[in-house]
Amino acid sequence: MLEQEIGVVTHYFDHPHVAVVRVAAGEIKLGDTLHFRGHTTEFAEPVDSMEMDHGPVERAGAGEEVAIRVVGRTRKHDKVFLVTPD
Repeated sequence: MLEQEIGVVTHYFDHPHVAVVRVAAGEIKLGDTLHFRGHTTEFAEPVDSMEMDHGPVERAGAGEEVAIRVVGRTRKHDKVFLVTPD
């Protein structure tokens, strides 16, 4: 599996487990697998729900902030990587 750094976590909300990601390069789409990595964070999962401005979206591009539902806990400044098959 290849990984490309795509953004950074700017906020995390414990209920309902949502990470706000600022997309720095490329784009995130529903169904993509993201790897969250930080000092105490290490997990990967597929994107099954994204929102911008309190409405659902299917993709987010560079320069945008998107709220993504996650199972694991993230922290501010965690790096976000897009996982792609070899």
